[in-house]
Amino acid sequence: MSGNGRWGAQNLTASPGQPVLAPGTATAPSSWAGMALNISETEQDQIVVEAVEALQRQGLPLMLLRDTAQLAAKAQPVVVSAITRRGQVVSPALQSALIQRVVAQVGGLGFLNGLIPAKNFDPGYSEIALTPDGGVWALHKGAQDFDLLPLHPSTAEVWRAVESLLAPLGRSVSEATPSVDAKLPRSEGMGGARVKILHPLLTPGQGYPSINVRLFEARPVLPEQLVEWRVAPPAVIQSLVETVSRQARSLVIGGTGTGKTTILSALASGIPKTARVVKIEDPEEIWLDHPHVVTIEARPALPGSSVPAYTLKNGVDDAMRMSPRWLILGEVRTGDAAMSLFRAQMSDHPGLSTFHAESPEHSVFRMGVIMGADVKVDLDTVKGIFVEAIDLVVQVGWLEGRRQVLGAWEVERRMQDNQVRFRQLYRPGDAEMLPMHRRQKESTGYPR
Repeated sequence: MSGNGRWGAQNLTASPGQPVLAPGTATAPSSWAGMALNISETEQDQIVVEAVEALQRQGLPLMLLRDTAQLAAKAQPVVVSAITRRGQVVSPALQSALIQRVVAQVGGLGFLNGLIPAKNFDPGYSEIALTPDGGVWALHKGAQDFDLLPLHPSTAEVWRAVESLLAPLGRSVSEATPSVDAKLPRSEGMGGARVKILHPLLTPGQGYPSINVRLFEARPVLPEQLVEWRVAPPAVIQSLVETVSRQARSLVIGGTGTGKTTILSALASGIPKTARVVKIEDPEEIWLDHPHVVTIEARPALPGSSVPAYTLKNGVDDAMRMSPRWLILGEVRTGDAAMSLFRAQMSDHPGLSTFHAESPEHSVFRMGVIMGADVKVDLDTVKGIFVEAIDLVVQVGWLEGRRQVLGAWEVERRMQDNQVRFRQLYRPGDAEMLPMHRRQKESTGYPR
């Protein structure tokens, strides 16, 4: 950074612990006592505003915004520059205070800062929510209901947090764009998150926006973790993973918040490490410990833009042109996406996906509903597609206060009385899972 006039660059390298020198001063005096080193509050505010705007123009990534040490290092030269342009003399303590004010405004996550995972820090939450009355709620990992936290952010702090979350992503929430979906990126020590923000225009209350931050795991979920969480007995988890490794086309079902994506992530450990995997998500949540993975992420149509949405169906169709060995669809939400996925799986592409349903029979019925609505396929045809495209159904849900595998079923090859038949392989209380009859290809050798 260069100086102005006779200020040369050598006067602009002060660290937060050093004073900014007055024009023409070559070295710092031995004692600052008695010197007018403070400036007016108005001038301080102007310096902070100028420095904040300068940093925001740089488009700093979110992870840097969350690292106060790195952000302070970025803020220091712009604060010094703002001071020197005014020809001011500032004490080390005031300079440090100005830098911290800039860091607080630019970082700006405020009440969220201690709740969102950062490097080497995991608060143990899976979701954070702010209600329109300003209440801050958090869902502990493995819990079914939110807890109210003893936090009372002001509306100004909340809006700064919203701006800090969305600005690096090029998004904003306003009366013109009152509903915003965004995603926090994955990076070292942070699993990323799905963010939903609604403007107070849509959620009347005390002037607060409604915020939901759904946090993702910071690292791949391993089968051993499912055992540790008592999702199912060790032998059952091992059998499920081995069944996937034999290319069983699997559907994980359950209600909202039951851990479908977590189970799918762990079962994906059965996919050979040598396989090319293409996964389609909205948004990306699944983190695989495989070297050859391509993620396709759906994208909504941007407000006011003529660019169309990129749907899960688009993602599945494109994936089929990318030579996948395995397909993963994070969640089957629409009938056209289901049809594209099932066509791929009927052509013998092994796949994993999740679906919102409360039983195997319910999954067939709901699949019929969405495929009938979206692609005009009648229920009898859907049943035939289901039998041809899916080998294994795994249901997860809440039991005895924790998430568990509630059952595993093999899809029988033949229907009976025009109904899809299921053979139950596991139910809670069983120590082991029965082997499948339908698909018994060579296992990739998941270690016992």
